[in-house]
Amino acid sequence: MKSDSLYISALEPATGSLIITMGIMELLKGKLSRVAFFRPVIDDHGERDHDISFVLEKYSLDMDYKDAYGFSTHEVEKLIAENRFSYFIESLLEKFKKLERAYDFVVVEGLNNSSFSQTVDFDINLTIAQNLGTPYISILKGKNKDAVEIFDEISIETDSIKNSGCVHIATFVNRIDPKIVNELRGNLLSLDTKKTPVYLLEEVSELDIPTVAEIKKNLGCIQILGEEEDLRRVARQSKIAAMKLENFLEYIEDGDLIIVPGDRSDIIIGSLSSVFSKNYPTISGILLTGGLLPHKSIKELFSGFESCTMPILSVEDDTYTTAMKVQDVPATITPQSDRKIALAMGLFSSNVDTNYLGDKIVSDIVSDTITPIMFEFGLFERARANKQRIVLPESGDERILRATEILLRRDVADVILLGDEKEIHKKSRVLGIDISKATFINPKTSHLMEKYINVFYELRKKKGLTLDIAKQSLELDSYFATMMVHCGDADGMVSGAIHTTQDTIRPALQIIKTKPDISIVSSVFFMCLDTKVLVYGDCAVNQDPNAEQLAQIAMTSSQTAKIFGIEPRVAMLSYSTGDSGKGDDVEKVREGAKIVKENMPDLLVEGPIQYDAAIDEKVAKTKLPNSKVAGKATVFIFPDLNTGNNTYKAVQRSSGAIAIGPVLQGLNKPVNDLSRGCLVADIINTVAITAIQAQGE
Repeated sequence: MKSDSLYISALEPATGSLIITMGIMELLKGKLSRVAFFRPVIDDHGERDHDISFVLEKYSLDMDYKDAYGFSTHEVEKLIAENRFSYFIESLLEKFKKLERAYDFVVVEGLNNSSFSQTVDFDINLTIAQNLGTPYISILKGKNKDAVEIFDEISIETDSIKNSGCVHIATFVNRIDPKIVNELRGNLLSLDTKKTPVYLLEEVSELDIPTVAEIKKNLGCIQILGEEEDLRRVARQSKIAAMKLENFLEYIEDGDLIIVPGDRSDIIIGSLSSVFSKNYPTISGILLTGGLLPHKSIKELFSGFESCTMPILSVEDDTYTTAMKVQDVPATITPQSDRKIALAMGLFSSNVDTNYLGDKIVSDIVSDTITPIMFEFGLFERARANKQRIVLPESGDERILRATEILLRRDVADVILLGDEKEIHKKSRVLGIDISKATFINPKTSHLMEKYINVFYELRKKKGLTLDIAKQSLELDSYFATMMVHCGDADGMVSGAIHTTQDTIRPALQIIKTKPDISIVSSVFFMCLDTKVLVYGDCAVNQDPNAEQLAQIAMTSSQTAKIFGIEPRVAMLSYSTGDSGKGDDVEKVREGAKIVKENMPDLLVEGPIQYDAAIDEKVAKTKLPNSKVAGKATVFIFPDLNTGNNTYKAVQRSSGAIAIGPVLQGLNKPVNDLSRGCLVADIINTVAITAIQAQGE
């Protein structure tokens, strides 16, 4: 496999180059399994380089920190002063080539030129890129510049890269004033941007504002209330509380960090109360000063607030000193900054032709490996390419709201939330999240209700359904959401964070129904292992399918696998392989495999087969040496729910695999079920899967 590389460099500090690096890393990790990250030069600040640490952790790169950089700025300047620049380049080449041999791709991020002293009077990044032989992406800063200035910088940088002999992949201009973007686009028409595109990214203020977590870390605060995820709120500005409560409340703004001495119980209680009031903005947190903690009765009072996720921190410094230190806290992005990462990647994907750029960067590299990151990235990319409307009926659940924010920020789907809009916004304010781009529908007041009642009645009246029962059913969010999908007012539904599986599936069977050639609804899990993704079915719905039903599950699962880019090689599992076993359970699997072969003769299917023979090529050579499936299976069909459910959980827990699902299949339109123990990431992945299923309908 041919190795390749890319050099990313910014001329100025505070350009937001990490956002571009993140976007490129996501493109690469969506296509390749082994990607390395390298910085030729890092700053001398006595700490681990932030970008290296971030990329290694966020993208789970299999490399040591010491292999991810070459020299410090001090070392480089010393070598240049000693006229040993050639040694510097040779040493870099040695490290770089080692990475190039070991990995599919090497992303190189340069250090901005202003980090070096005046002894370095040339563009050191271009020189390094020349000698490493890497294609080049340049990043310019648009902040506080007009359209003419930025255009001139683009022209100069383009000429400079061309004259250096480096292959110029693209130019990014980040942090542009939104008011001048259209003017700048007009100016760029005079340049040839087809071969070397210029991507314009607007300034997004939230990315340049510290979170409560960053303030806590920088000031060494103690946390006395709130969970870890509550610290991800953005502290838009800070307010010192010195007035009486009734006067201070008039000055509160959204995102305020309230700085107040720890003995001001009135301000503490009043600030917390404002969170639950629709008449006041929502603060980001409270920072208590002077090392003073509230009286135990006050602590007991606010710790008893239901649904209060407001972080309260304490610090030893006095109020004035604390306020000054807060002002100096830099805004950063860490691997745990889910909201900022989602916002940044939404900005990147909405302004960059990711398909074109991705193909241009890795056009001649092909990988058969599928890692969890590759699979999840592929889900987001496919969902984003043709956005669908996905309805989430369980808007009262915190996980649903947090997932909605990420989905909207990453532009994965258009989300419809069911419930009272004011109540949903109130809860989102308390959580400190932004879901304003969602669509809100209250079934109790919606003009759609009467239509849906009549449609449901007509569908089920032959089954004895009355109009009254139809009305009662549609008052349930799961029925209303399912009817939205049936009537085309939504493209898919995801439920189950609160509702049971039956609450999700029953309305779907009654309203949406199965496809004409499918007799049962079944499910699959996508099991994301280190280097491949397997499909497990049915692990969630059918308790003891007969041979015909087992065949249906196998055929539907193979089609699902194909939709998501997995070549189906179907193993119909049993406790024996081939002709070695007898008994009703084995015969059921054997008959099911026979039905599949008759109905889909081109599908590679083997059964009965044991799990070890299906997945392990060495075992397969012994048990079924002539099989095209044995040892290479990608779709595993379990004989019953007991076996399937236990197996997927055993693999998930023992191997660390990511299990995405259950994904329902066989319905006319996509409806998917969540586990009641689901995480925010599970909801996000399931919505993306539902959107992709909807694209195929």
